[in-house]
Amino acid sequence: MAKLIIIAVSSCLVSNVVLSQFLGICSFIGVSTDVKTSAGMGGAVVFVMTLASLVASLLYNFVLVPLGITYLKTIVFIIVIAALVQIVEMFMHKCMVSLYNSLGVYLPLITTNCAVLGVALTNAQKSYTLVESVVNGFATAIGYCIAIILLAGIREHTEGNVVQH
Repeated sequence: MAKLIIIAVSSCLVSNVVLSQFLGICSFIGVSTDVKTSAGMGGAVVFVMTLASLVASLLYNFVLVPLGITYLKTIVFIIVIAALVQIVEMFMHKCMVSLYNSLGVYLPLITTNCAVLGVALTNAQKSYTLVESVVNGFATAIGYCIAIILLAGIREHTEGNVVQH
């Protein structure tokens, strides 16, 4: 249990994927104009990154490693991420139209968000178990969410002050 807590705190705060590794900057900068939209993007990233960590770990440990084809991990992980983003995009288009419209092109860009792929590759590189992979993916996504919401809050506050003066 202690190892899971260390992974979670490290992934979320210490080695924040955006603030210390500078991964996922495109959607981070593009969407962080207001807190509501940033929270929506953060939620989508949490969903995709957590599920991608789960599915990628399963495929890596139970298919790629036993078959000796670990060199295909990047391609497999990208396919998993793309499929999950498509599911999120269809759900938001159907159920959260205003959020879907406000995210615009940045929602499909989660597919190419190197932060999501980076987490899946880190899980494989560090030989994390299935549970450790999911905890790492979820905590990394929460770190992304915290960072994007904080930046959006700063941008809203700063732009509000500029307009008032």
